[in-house]
This record gives sequence, structure tokens and C-alpha cells, in this order.
Amino acid sequence: MAKDSDYGAFIEKFVLQPSPSAHELPLNSLTFAVKDIYDVDGYVTGFRNPDWARTHPAATSTAPAVLSVLRAGATCIGKTVMDEMACSIEGENIHYGTPRNPCAPDRIPGGSSSGSAVAVAAKLVDFALGTDTGGSVRVPASYCGILGFRPSHDVVSTTGVIPVAQSFDSMGWFARDPVILNRVGRVLMQLPDVDPVNPSQIIIAEDCFQLSAIPSDRVTEPLFKSVNKLFGGDLVKHAILGDYVNEKVPSLKQFMTEETADQEYNIPSLAALSSAMRLLQWYELKKNHGEWVSTVKPDLGPAISERICKAVRTTDENVDVCHSVRTELRAALNALLGDCGVLAIPTVLEPPPKLQCDPISLEALSVRAFSLLSIAGLSGFCQVSIPLGLYDNLPVSISLLAKHGSDGFLLNLVESLYKNIQEEVGIAEKKGY
Repeated sequence: MAKDSDYGAFIEKFVLQPSPSAHELPLNSLTFAVKDIYDVDGYVTGFRNPDWARTHPAATSTAPAVLSVLRAGATCIGKTVMDEMACSIEGENIHYGTPRNPCAPDRIPGGSSSGSAVAVAAKLVDFALGTDTGGSVRVPASYCGILGFRPSHDVVSTTGVIPVAQSFDSMGWFARDPVILNRVGRVLMQLPDVDPVNPSQIIIAEDCFQLSAIPSDRVTEPLFKSVNKLFGGDLVKHAILGDYVNEKVPSLKQFMTEETADQEYNIPSLAALSSAMRLLQWYELKKNHGEWVSTVKPDLGPAISERICKAVRTTDENVDVCHSVRTELRAALNALLGDCGVLAIPTVLEPPPKLQCDPISLEALSVRAFSLLSIAGLSGFCQVSIPLGLYDNLPVSISLLAKHGSDGFLLNLVESLYKNIQEEVGIAEKKGY
């Protein structure tokens, strides 16, 4: 069970002090926590599996991303719980407990950066570092009702971070305040403070919102009204993303199956994207850790064990096609959005499932979630999950994506929109919607 004092978010408490001149720095007086996948000098990076911790020595250096925020004036107060080997988006860990979701205590917090998200949502820290390979920042941000940012792939160093699948591995961070989210991003990406640039268009992926368990208007209206107020409603466009991807990403045909063609529960082309992403992730996970798994035979939770076994059995068949899908998808989305365009999708399709949910149902929810999560995963685009209050007493969110390298633009946009979005959410909630 999660410990009440810290919501079970922390695996280890310690203090890393900022630079001596912290009072002049951008993250002065802020506190943060670090997912237990980042190296911190003198501490074992546990990957939240006891056999991993037992078979690996303490780190002899600190990950550059952690050093960056320390040098910018922030204070680290400890390491956070995560799913074993970062192989889940649920947030449950049989060895170390499940961090308690402050937004919905009877629901899972989302993973694999569960402890980092919970630490922020519970106001234990101002921000927290996580990682996102398949959705491990975006999902817990949504489930815990906070902001979560996955930067463009490879723009922030992942040195000193245990690799999962390098084609997708991305550090990421959580905050409750869009100003802090922006400041942390500018430190990590060494971006100058610049005036915000207005978006050229906001494209709402109609088919994705129609799949959501939340009424689409409840999710899109706060965004539309905020954009209308700040930039004018003519910026908002609508698209059937699945059809566009199907037309513009021909390599996806290799991943079209009877299962992905089930139109009632998914969008076939996005389900195929998800299949391509998972194949490449399993292949790279095997290359990174297959030998350790085969040698150590670690004690893993049932769901994690099944996923690791799938990875270990993965061959290189169709891996080249996965890379073609990546190239085609990035080109297609660049063409769709143009300069300073933004794509709006649900972060996830359902509210957070209950704790100790039936494993088969949980796996089905994960498969559906990956159809959306794979859009940024395969394209390498940056994505932010924005909380939209509660619907039926459960957290709701929306995600905005921008092209690779547009991180500063997207962070500024969120900061500009956030207050108006929350005001519109408040109006919707008062109407009982």
C-alpha cells in the first residue's frame, strides 16, 4: 500500500542542493523529484525492480538533465516510484506499492512515471522529472490532473537515463503551473525567453475525440473558446486524422490486420501505428536488456513479465518498415500542420481505471491508449497534456502536439492559453458538464 505521508510517491528521500547563486536563477526556490530511471551520483538507479537494483552498482555521476535543473536553482528532494523497467502505463508496482492518485484515490495514477506525477499532483514538489517512451509522462499527467510535457525526441539529453527503446525514449516533466512547466523546459532545452508566437492553425482530430469515453464537446469546447478569445476562432480547423494518416503513410499497410481493422473500437490506421511503435520498442528493449533478463531471470509482476517475454521473443522482421513509418508520418504531419500549426487530440480515451482492475481489461485499455500515444511517439513531435478539470468526478485532459523542434513555441502557447482554458472548464463544471 502507498504510504500516506507522501502518497507512496517516493522510493528514497534525500536533498540535492542547487547552485550557491540560486537566488538569481530561473528555478530559484523550486523543489523537484526524479524518477528512479535517472542516475544520481552515489545512489543505485533501481529501475524499480529489486533484482535490477541488486545487480547494478551505485551511479558514479548524475544525469545531465538533473544537473541542469539543479544548476538553474532547483532543489531535489528524492527519487520516485515507477513501473518495473518502465514497461507499463498503469503505475502499479508489486514490489514497491502503487503511488496514490491525489486526484482520484481509488484509481491508478498512470505510469511508468507514476511517483513523479503523484508528487506533483499532491503538491509535494513544484515539478518532477519523468521519462516517456510509450506514454509514461502523458498518461500519468492526464490521470493525475496535472500538466505533462514530452519534448521533441532527442532534444534533451537522455545520458545517465536507463535506456528502454532509444528510438522513442524521451525525458519529460510534470508541473501544476504552466509558468513553471515553461521555465523548466527552457532550462532543459537551453531555450532563450522569447515573445510567444501565435499559432497558424489548431487542428482538432475529430475522429479521435469521437472515440473518447468523454463527450467530445466537454474536451474540445474549453480549447475552442480559449483560442477564439485569444487568437480568433478561424484558426480552428477540423480533420479526420485516421484517414489522413492512412493516405499519407503507405508503409502502415504492413501493420494492418483484422484486429486493427475493427472500426468500432479504434481507428485502423492509428491502431496500425501503435503496432509499429510497439514492435520497434520491444525490439530495442530486447537489444538493451534481453541478455540481463535471460541471465538474471528477475522477479517481475505478471503483466510486466508478459511484456518482457514478448520483447525477448521479438525478431528484426518488419523493423525496417517501422523506420519507414516514422519517416512518412513525420513528413505527413509536418505537411498537415505547417509552420506553427498545432494538433489537438485526447491524451487518453478513458478516465483512469480503478486500482487492481482486471488485467485483461487493463491491457485492452492500454492498446487503445497507444493508438493516440503513438502519434508523437513515432513522429518525434512534442506533446503537452493539459488538465481539463473533472467529468463524473474523474480527471479529463486534452493534448496539443507541435512539430519536432517547436518545443519553445508549444510551451509558450500553453502558458498563454492555460488560464482561459481553466476558466472555461470551471464554467463547464458548474453546468454539471
